Amino acid sequence: MPAAVTLFHVSDLHFGMEDRAALDWFAREVAEVRPDGVICTGDLTMRGRTREFAAAADYLAGLAAPVSVEPGNHDMPYYWEPVARLARPHARFEVLRKAVHRDLCVDGVALVSLPTIAPAQWRLNWSKGRVHRGRLAHALAHLHDLGCPDAGGLRLVACHHPLVEAGTHATASTRGGPHALAALARAGVDAVLSGHVHDAFDKVVEAGGRPIRLIGAGTLSERVRTTRPSYNRLAWAAETGLRVDVRTV
Repeated sequence: MPAAVTLFHVSDLHFGMEDRAALDWFAREVAEVRPDGVICTGDLTMRGRTREFAAAADYLAGLAAPVSVEPGNHDMPYYWEPVARLARPHARFEVLRKAVHRDLCVDGVALVSLPTIAPAQWRLNWSKGRVHRGRLAHALAHLHDLGCPDAGGLRLVACHHPLVEAGTHATASTRGGPHALAALARAGVDAVLSGHVHDAFDKVVEAGGRPIRLIGAGTLSERVRTTRPSYNRLAWAAETGLRVDVRTV
């Protein structure tokens, strides 16, 4: 098990409405620190356009660290492309994912994906989160294959929407989120990483009879809420546990 692990957690780049100065700053931070991995929890684009994905892919491929990506609600064709949104909602994201995504490969750290987006829902606001039972079952099976909770180390789940509200200005309203959080806690997950609300947060909640940590990243776009563009720097060691520092531009 390594003496220490450093991970950068970033979210909501929103290419098409990106903050170029913030992106350049983040790239310099990655080049200087050389983290063990960069975890991006969705909304790489603003409108899910092909050119936005191409710009995001070029940027992520140029970072000086392996990158893991999750889809966000903005990473599907927008409402004015109903056929593409319903028939091939993830096609453009998958092109980017194949080009830049690398599974996190760090001794002592397990990272599992839990997509929380849906191309359509039985409510007016389709941007909100939803945990499909099949996706949760897949994430739990992956955790089991990794030996959680018995293997020790740091166990992380990455998704776009916060599974429960974290007291931020924007909300996630994730359907199935509390149930998923309880199941993940019982499976031995230490922390759930997310984005979507554009403000950083770090809190411990009780779920499934166990404590579990919720860590949200801000944005590197022009769509700021209450804080400046930022990312989270995660430092973990078996002896000291997980420390999270919010870094702002």
